[in-house]
Amino acid sequence: QWQLVESGGDLVQPGGSLRLSCTASGFILDSYAIGWFRQAPGKAREGVSAISSSGSSTDYANSVKGRFTISRDDAKNTVYLQMNSLKPEDTAVYFCAAHYSTSFYADLVESNYDYWGRGTQVTVSS
Repeated sequence: QWQLVESGGDLVQPGGSLRLSCTASGFILDSYAIGWFRQAPGKAREGVSAISSSGSSTDYANSVKGRFTISRDDAKNTVYLQMNSLKPEDTAVYFCAAHYSTSFYADLVESNYDYWGRGTQVTVSS
């Protein structure tokens, strides 16, 4: 069974850091582009960051540029989202998603993504 599982969410103070992980089971991630999306209470889901299947291209929402870094370790079938300088407005459920892609470019087009994890909660609060 194909599955994406997120982990690493937690309660953290403003200015703190977290690293989220997205691990695949049942399929190999190295041919898939991966995206991180988030949904805050009462808000629509939004794209946060994406990485191409080769890892050569990344994309970030303007709100997280310079603070978040996406990376992938295909040997571990895992993609990471390093989040630094966290703000209360980063509070949300974070989802990872995957779609098969041979494109050089990463993308944050939600409708392109076929496989979704169940999410991990990130809360930034003092």
